[in-house]
Amino acid sequence: MRKLLLVAAVALSTTGCGIIYKQPIYQGNLIREQAVGQLQVGQSKQQVNALLGTPSIPDPFHAQRWDYTASQRVNRLGQTEVKNFTVYFENDVVTRWDGEYFANNDADLAKTTVRQFGRNLAKDKKKRGGR
Repeated sequence: MRKLLLVAAVALSTTGCGIIYKQPIYQGNLIREQAVGQLQVGQSKQQVNALLGTPSIPDPFHAQRWDYTASQRVNRLGQTEVKNFTVYFENDVVTRWDGEYFANNDADLAKTTVRQFGRNLAKDKKKRGGR
């Protein structure tokens, strides 16, 4: 009985201390630095879509502006960091771009995803033998 009470007391005291792990959450567009490096004034919307993907915020009032927004939870308290990257068009052609983005997070995520979250798909045993 004492052991049960001790375990319950320890469990209750540690739940509010932030000891419990909360995995990071990434949302929105993770833009590659290489893709931004390939942006050029005069590119069409189709070319920008091929480089950066579709914008995360389609704005019907500003069709000549594409906003790419991404956020990540940075700590256990649930605080988030938000970055916005905007591409401006004139007559459906790129005129300029500005803002911030998580430049290398996609590469870092790819490296650590398996360790953090596990494999998405089970290995197919039939394909190993080459049959």
